[in-house]
Amino acid sequence: MARETRKILCPVNLRHLKLQQDAYEEACEMAVRRGAELIVATVAPEMERNLNIRDSVGYWSGELRKFVRDHPPGPVEPRLVVRKGAVHRQILKLAAEEAVDVIVMEAANPRIQDYLIGTTASHIAAHAPCSVYLVRTP
Repeated sequence: MARETRKILCPVNLRHLKLQQDAYEEACEMAVRRGAELIVATVAPEMERNLNIRDSVGYWSGELRKFVRDHPPGPVEPRLVVRKGAVHRQILKLAAEEAVDVIVMEAANPRIQDYLIGTTASHIAAHAPCSVYLVRTP
């Protein structure tokens, strides 16, 4: 018997928007098909490279709202979450806190250095408290 999916987490890297839409679209469709809650999240860096950004969480909250407005999720009303810190740690922490059933995220083709230090997607897939659905980017 298939497990019920009540919550789907879709982390979005707003710095690489052109590469992030496939997983987001898949998460939206999955939420509609399964009647699940959709949580769309982004992680703000601990230290902003752009010194003009004073309120990192506020800035990225606005960017996340713009992203969802520009890419309507259909009949699903997503909950938006912004965390601050190391991306892989914050996604895993959010997934555990929210008792997420599946994480839907992008997985870029690995480069040689990724085999040595690992990618965010591989770390999350290895340590997540739930299923992880990786959408391969070209």
